Amino acid sequence: MKAAVIREHGDPDVFTIEDRPDPEAKPGEVVIRVKAAGVNFADLMARLGLYPDAPKPPIVVGYEVAGDIEKIGEGVSGFSIGQRVFTMTMFGGYAEKVAAPAFTVRIIPEKFTYEQAAAIPVNYLTAYHSLIYMGNLKPHEYVLIHSAAGGVGTAAVQIAGSVGATIIGTASPHKNDYLKQMGVSHIINYREMDFEKEVMRITEGRGADLIMDSLGGDQLMKNYNCLAPAGRLVTFGMFSIVKGDRRSMLRAMREVIKMGRFHPLKLFNANKAIIGVNMNHLATRPDIIGREMDAILNLIAEGRIQPHVDRTFPLQNVADAHRYIHDRKNKGKVILIV
Repeated sequence: MKAAVIREHGDPDVFTIEDRPDPEAKPGEVVIRVKAAGVNFADLMARLGLYPDAPKPPIVVGYEVAGDIEKIGEGVSGFSIGQRVFTMTMFGGYAEKVAAPAFTVRIIPEKFTYEQAAAIPVNYLTAYHSLIYMGNLKPHEYVLIHSAAGGVGTAAVQIAGSVGATIIGTASPHKNDYLKQMGVSHIINYREMDFEKEVMRITEGRGADLIMDSLGGDQLMKNYNCLAPAGRLVTFGMFSIVKGDRRSMLRAMREVIKMGRFHPLKLFNANKAIIGVNMNHLATRPDIIGREMDAILNLIAEGRIQPHVDRTFPLQNVADAHRYIHDRKNKGKVILIV
C-alpha cells in the first residue's frame, strides 16, 4: 500500500510517499481500505516533533479515516466486507489501508460522502466530550470557543448551538461571515482585540460559563481570568507552541512555562474548574467513546449538526494540506483523498 511517511521532523516537505506493508486485522480489529483521511493539528505537531505521543520517525500519522471494510479480525461482529465506515485511528491514517479497533468503527450515515465521514471522529468527539460530558454545557450559558472556524471549533460551535448556548468565538476577520452562518452570536477578532476584555464586556462583567482553549501558553491564564463563578475551562491543545511550519523547541518550552500553575486552593476559592481533554488517551474507555460517537450520529440524523469540509487534497499533496492549516486558512475540516 501507499502511505505518506515522515522520515524526519521538519517542515511539510519532509513527507514522502512510500510503499508500506498492508496491515493485518488482529483480534478485535478491522482493516479499512481508506478513501479519505482527516488532517488534524496533532498531525502537524507530530510532524514537527512536538507531539509527545507520536513514535519516532519513520512514522505515518493520521487519526481518522473513512473507507470500506476489507478484512475483519477474530471476535468482531456486526460488520461485513465492503461496508462504508469511518473510525478513529492511533496514527496510520495517511495511507491506503489502516487497521482500527472495531469499537471505534461506525457505519457512514446515508448520503454522506467519505470526506464528510472522515471529518467526524476527532473533531466532533473532542467537541462533544469537552462541551457535554466534561463541560456540562447548559442552554443559555455563555461558551467561548477559540479558533471557532477551525476543525474542532466548527464542531464545537455546532454542538453548542444544538444545546442552545450563547456562543462567543475568536477568529480572523475574513472568517466572520462563516461564523455568523454557523450561529456564533459574538465574534472576537483575536488579532486586534483583547479577548479577555471582550468576553467580560459581552457578559456584562460576569464571564463565560465554559471556555474551550486550544491555545495554551499565556492564553490559558487569560481564559481562566474571564471565567464566571462555577465556570469550566477545557484545555485540549497547544496551538501557541507552533508558529509557521518549522520546529522550535525553544518556543515550545517557553509556551509551556507560560501556562503557569493552578493550586487547588485557588480553584476552590474561585469556584472554577480546569479540565484537560485528550481523546487519544481515552482508548481505555471504549464505553465513553462509543456512547459519545452514537450521540453525535443521532445529532447528525436529526439534522442538528453537519460536518463541514473546507478543502480536500490528494494524498501526494499532503504537504500542501499541512501548509493550509499552518497558514490558518481553513474554515472547517481539511481532508486527504486517498
